[in-house]
Amino acid sequence: MKSSVASAGTPIDLVNGVYAKLTKNVALGRKRLGRPLTLTEKILINHLTSPAKQELERSRSYADFAPDRVAMQDATAQMALLQFMTAGLPTTAVPSTVHCDHLILAKSGARIDMGVAIDTNKEVYEFLRSVSAKYGIGFWGPGSGIIHQVVLEHYAFPGGMMIGTDSHTPNAGGLGMIAIGVGGADAVDVMTGFPFNVRWPKVIGVKLTGKLSGWSSPKDVILEVARVLTVEGGTGAVIEYFGDGADTISATGKATICNMGAEIGATCSVFGYDQHMSAYLTATDRSEIASAADKVAEHLRPDEGAHYDQTIEIDLSALKPLINGPHTPDLAHRVGAGVAKAAADNKWPLEISSALIGSCTNSSYEDITRAASVARFAASKGLKAKTELLITPGSEQIRATIERDGLLADLEAIGATVLANACGPCIGQWERAKDITDKTNTIVSSFNRNFPKRNDGSANTLEFRDEPRHSYCTRSRGSP
Repeated sequence: MKSSVASAGTPIDLVNGVYAKLTKNVALGRKRLGRPLTLTEKILINHLTSPAKQELERSRSYADFAPDRVAMQDATAQMALLQFMTAGLPTTAVPSTVHCDHLILAKSGARIDMGVAIDTNKEVYEFLRSVSAKYGIGFWGPGSGIIHQVVLEHYAFPGGMMIGTDSHTPNAGGLGMIAIGVGGADAVDVMTGFPFNVRWPKVIGVKLTGKLSGWSSPKDVILEVARVLTVEGGTGAVIEYFGDGADTISATGKATICNMGAEIGATCSVFGYDQHMSAYLTATDRSEIASAADKVAEHLRPDEGAHYDQTIEIDLSALKPLINGPHTPDLAHRVGAGVAKAAADNKWPLEISSALIGSCTNSSYEDITRAASVARFAASKGLKAKTELLITPGSEQIRATIERDGLLADLEAIGATVLANACGPCIGQWERAKDITDKTNTIVSSFNRNFPKRNDGSANTLEFRDEPRHSYCTRSRGSP
């Protein structure tokens, strides 16, 4: 099923329109609040329907915003589009997209699973495609990729604001965008031209210093933040990352961190614009947007002396690899002796039944490159993965690129199975043998959520979340 070419990217005119009012609105915000601004405040004030009049008090004021985009995944888009159709409008008020990524069951591998999904969900896909075509909505058919990775590759831009009908919409914060997960009713409001109304958030600052080293990765940053704030610590707040260390992390690494802010209850997360974002925009054929962002770069970062409701400091140079779980995203263990002791104390199975790399959290080219590097080294020693290894590319663009560059072959050489470019096991769309799920078993993944029954519908499956670096190993026994 082909994807629509309508709305295949964020128009440069839209971006220029956002930036044209940014300088004036940032100055207005500083004057009204009488202090330097966080990046969060700059973006939000710039998207108020009335920047001069609406209240700006954190945790108290309810404000009307005008987001730049709407994105919907196929499970939630069905009802949203049915509601939109009743509005009698010829097209959406803002650019909108539909992404078919939630209805593909992972079982046998990409080719077979895709065929089954297209046949099983034919009526749903055709409804979404035809409605999208009628109203000028961008349509990404099954197999084109996971909504958040596709948004990062094609639609997100620094200083923008979007809403999406999926909790991990904040992934776009990796490109400096305020991106909030909402329900279908909010999406319909914005698509029909009504404002998005939400309470003004607190802002929690995470100051990053140093630079990641060794086996440490961007995933470890958010695992550490989850450990500190717990699953409720971000509620009602935007998590804003700043500091010299933030500028050392790639755009897709930033997206990984922002994606998982949902696991601590955050409204969304965001990084300031830097050269990594500029490079990513250029690499994904959006050099015009990078050039436009460069011209207003000072307003796409927090002011010196910006006020945060709470500040956490993390020295990236001292950050060690973490693995979190099971059954809660804030239960952190140091990889090695730390998790080995916890496993022994809690009688968690040491034999890993499956290792999974992908989801919207860790399925970028950078992520798969890291995993392929380990696989290549293992293959050079004549080793094969003894644990089932499942790979989910984040988009068709990534899958085609890793195939072109030989990374797919590196992974398949040690026995990996490549799944469809979809959510799959991350959201419970994973069919496993009952002789595995009927007993307590351990899996290691690079996914975001790990509560009971999340992956395969079985509360017996204990999921531990890690970076896609050495989860699958080449042995079947040892520390999870």
